Amino acid sequence: MPIARQIRILIAAALLPNVAPAEVTQQQLDAISTPNEVDTSIGTLRFIDGAPLPETSQMVYDYLDRARGVDAFLKGIPAASVYMLMEGVKPLGAVEAHQVGIFDGLMDANSLFLTGNSSTMYVFPNLELDRDGPTVVEVPPGALGAFNDAYFRYIGDVGRAGPDAGEGGKYLVLPPGYDGTVPDGYFVVRSPSYTVWTFMRMSVADGLEAAYDNVARHLRVYPLSQADDPPALELVSLSGEAFNTVHANDFQFYEELNAVVQREPIDLFPKETRGLWASIGIEKGKPFAPDDRMRAILEDAVAIGNAAARSIVWHPRVDQTLAGLQTFDGTNWNSAFLDQDVFFDGPDDQTMNTDARVTFHYPYTAVTPAMAKPSPGVGSDYRIAYLDAAGEPFDGSATYKVTLPPDPPADDFWAFTLYDAQTRSMLQTDQPLPSIDSIQNDPVQNPDGSIDVYFAPTAPEGFEQNWVQTIPGKSWFTILRMYGPRQAWLDGDYVPGEITRID
Repeated sequence: MPIARQIRILIAAALLPNVAPAEVTQQQLDAISTPNEVDTSIGTLRFIDGAPLPETSQMVYDYLDRARGVDAFLKGIPAASVYMLMEGVKPLGAVEAHQVGIFDGLMDANSLFLTGNSSTMYVFPNLELDRDGPTVVEVPPGALGAFNDAYFRYIGDVGRAGPDAGEGGKYLVLPPGYDGTVPDGYFVVRSPSYTVWTFMRMSVADGLEAAYDNVARHLRVYPLSQADDPPALELVSLSGEAFNTVHANDFQFYEELNAVVQREPIDLFPKETRGLWASIGIEKGKPFAPDDRMRAILEDAVAIGNAAARSIVWHPRVDQTLAGLQTFDGTNWNSAFLDQDVFFDGPDDQTMNTDARVTFHYPYTAVTPAMAKPSPGVGSDYRIAYLDAAGEPFDGSATYKVTLPPDPPADDFWAFTLYDAQTRSMLQTDQPLPSIDSIQNDPVQNPDGSIDVYFAPTAPEGFEQNWVQTIPGKSWFTILRMYGPRQAWLDGDYVPGEITRID
């Protein structure tokens, strides 16, 4: 027997200790050996008896860096999203804790803001605990909202789902590792991150002016160190303003992610995730300065990552990772949270479903169990359609129709809002708002009480009140919201018709 063959058998025996050398078969040897040429999707990999040639190693490293760049994008979306939500309002004057952004005239299509609605008044206190230390948020009565950390994780509710139960109250948000004295009289929230995105939605059932006055009279945000003489609240109007709060989908994304990593405590992110980001050059305490080769690879990776995120959202693999999203009689209506789980941990609370996390964070904001599992008659609940009845993305030049069965189960009202497929923000059209609802539009009903709604560049004759404008050359998707949802909606018993192309 050739010496090389004997050596390979001895090596194989060492790797398979329960098998005697004489029993090692050629099939076993082949299973642990590498041919001199291996054809793969990234090219032909070449070896000398298992030792990779330099060009093979370089090809593999290019692939690893690209794959890790894609994964870094998908895992970094929540962090970059919070970063831009907070940075996006600063040019308008919402910088200090007491300077709070408010959509006093409701949100419209001027701002780039992931799937916001035009039916409630948004209020956004942005907390920077490394700058201000423990921070007080005096919440007005009637609010509905939550605190989210810098990795877009839920850390507490405010308002009707929070400990103040909608009566209003004082919250004290403590920075990571805080071990100082905690005074009495506050609802205490301990944050794992220095930056905390706080969102509140205020009902406008009594009018915009009443909602604004409620906020102006009761909301206060200030460092605890200034509690004896807090600064006056400054409400920064965001309505009608053109500004961007959406994370980048090009190389800039990694710079946004790096900014978060550098600012926040190192243990905010899991070790393995930190290691992934470090493998592409994003590591706490070190500059992010990729060379020309790595920058080109990351530009390719973010393009692939962006396509992956959009594919997961528009065409979820419902027979695998996201089956719980499409539960409404097999239609193309789905929900934002897989199995109503805002932690994406699966039914056993043990296994993170990262595709489900992408499905939420790429198009949406605001994480709280109160939104995933609303109570009857409280707040709002959603169904989203990214595809028409034929399973195709929506074409802005076509005409579509959807029928709501009689008696939509909403105590308050229902509303469709259209969103730009590119920005995931409200579609910019010639209408004041890209939406229709059961109060402001007073849509025409069919004889049986059902309602036909049309999405098209021009209104079908006789259905101008039932129409939302679309833009030729632009794709869109829609969210149907029930405000004050009834049990039939929450149970999935009431299912809207499919959105059908009719031209």
